[in-house]
Formats: sequence, C-alpha cells, structure tokens
Amino acid sequence: MTSGKVDTFRISLLPFCVLVFGIFALMIVIYLTASVPIFQKEGIQIYTTNAWKAVEDNPDEEFYGVLAAIYGSIYTSVLAVLIALPLSIGFAVFVIDYAPQKIKEPLIVVTDIMAGLPTIIYGIWGAFVLVPMLRDHVMRPLYEHLGFIPFFSFEPAGGYSFLAAGVLLGIMVTPFASSIIREAYRMVPFTYREAAFSLGATRYEATKILLGYTRPAIIAGILLAFGRAIGETVAVSLVVGNTFNIHPSLFAPGYTISSLIANQFGNAFIYGYMVSALFAAGFFLFVIGLAVNVGGLIILRRYAHAQRG
Repeated sequence: MTSGKVDTFRISLLPFCVLVFGIFALMIVIYLTASVPIFQKEGIQIYTTNAWKAVEDNPDEEFYGVLAAIYGSIYTSVLAVLIALPLSIGFAVFVIDYAPQKIKEPLIVVTDIMAGLPTIIYGIWGAFVLVPMLRDHVMRPLYEHLGFIPFFSFEPAGGYSFLAAGVLLGIMVTPFASSIIREAYRMVPFTYREAAFSLGATRYEATKILLGYTRPAIIAGILLAFGRAIGETVAVSLVVGNTFNIHPSLFAPGYTISSLIANQFGNAFIYGYMVSALFAAGFFLFVIGLAVNVGGLIILRRYAHAQRG
C-alpha cells in the first residue's frame, strides 16, 4: 500500500520535471530558430569577426560580428571572479571566526541586502562614483608609469572600460559567492577546529585546513559568480564603454554580449538581419553558461569521488 502511494506521488511529480526541461528545450529551439537567418548569411563568422555594419535600406550589405562582445563578456567576468573570490573567502572566514557576535548578524544582513538590490542602482553608482575614482586614482597613475605593459597601455580618457565593468561586477557578485562559501564554512564540524588546534596549528593554519573542506562550495561560488557576471546587463552597459573593441588593456572600453543586446535590440527590427544576429549572440551566451555549469558539475563530482576514494 505504501509502495503504491509512493509510486503515485512520484508519477504526479513527473509533469513538473517535464515542464522544466520542456521550457529549457523550448528556449534552445527559439534561439536556434531565430539565429538561422544570420547563420545562413554569415556562418561561423558571426562569432569570429569584429564588425557591426547595419544598413537599413539594403539587407544584403549588412554584416554583424560579435567577437568583441564575446571577448568583453569573458574578460569582464574573469576580472569579476578574480576580485570576488578573495573577497568572498575573506568575508566568510572573518564573519564565522573573527567577527564579534554583535556585528556578525548585521554583516550577514548587509550582504544579503546587497545581493537583492536592483542592478541599476549598482550601475548608476558605478557610472558616477566608481568610474571617476578608478580613472583618477588607478588608471591614470598606472598608465603614466606602467604604460609600456599591455594591460595598462590604453589611455583612460573617460574611465569607462573593462576594468570598471570588472570591478563593478566583482562587487555585485561577491554577496552571492560569499553566501555559499560562508554557509559551507559554518557547517564544518567544530571538532575539526579542535583537532587542528590540538595538533599545534596556528589560527591561520587551521583556517587553511578548514577551507579545504569547503572546496566544493568555493567552486560553486566561482561558478555562481561567473554566471551572474557574464549575464549582467544594465549595470555593465553603463560603465563598460559600449565600443566594439578587442584590446588587452584593462583601461580600454568594450562591449559585452548582454550590453550589446540591451543597446541594439530597441532598433534592431528596422534592419533585415540584426535581430537574428542578436539572437545568435544570446545563443552563444547561453552555450557559455551551460558549459560553465556542466564543467562545474564534472569538477564537483570528481572531487566527491576522490574524497570517497
């Protein structure tokens, strides 16, 4: 009797699973279908060239290449992860091990509030506060003294750049990554701490040991931060510069796929192939997000298997 009830309950949940996977499959189909015209016209060049030629009266002369946007998306997201990861780990360790009890919960509440703020708030703050600050106190000094290094070789005229976008994204994704790492670090059994201290480990050494047990959470935090950063739209479009540019310098303006779609979609319908090109760019972003998540699952499973072995 009980087994029959369990089977009935399991079957009743099946439509929800089918619905979720159906929505996922439908999204892929829609993006692929909408991208077919630009694929037929340009092929793989949509992803391998840096060009954006919109011709309203003659669709045959249109040509779109989103390589600069792909480059900018990956560049700014990697910068965001490099900034957010040490901040997230440091914040998690401080809150759990070092923060006084009176300020521990307020700190956690503040980070949760930051995670829930509308992104336009970050974007406006980034455009009016972060960009001028980075331009005057970071970019110009580095350009003047270390301009011979490719990363600092672009003159920061306005300050809207890959660096500004990366720093802003790093600030935005830190609360998401830190919440995962913090809770994982909190759940490490207290006996592990006692064992580390009983063996003569310093607080620093004990922290390194305990962080080893949270490695899956750190990986998950990295993936969450990267996925959140690469898909951000409004905030990035306000600070990245919105220029079709492929340059190694942190101070160069650029584009991301999300900001490209946000800026161009409003008038894309008056062109013959621009809508299809934007869908193709979105499909590539979809593939990147899928690849990152699948890669993360593989890494986590291998780590779990190694721990059991």
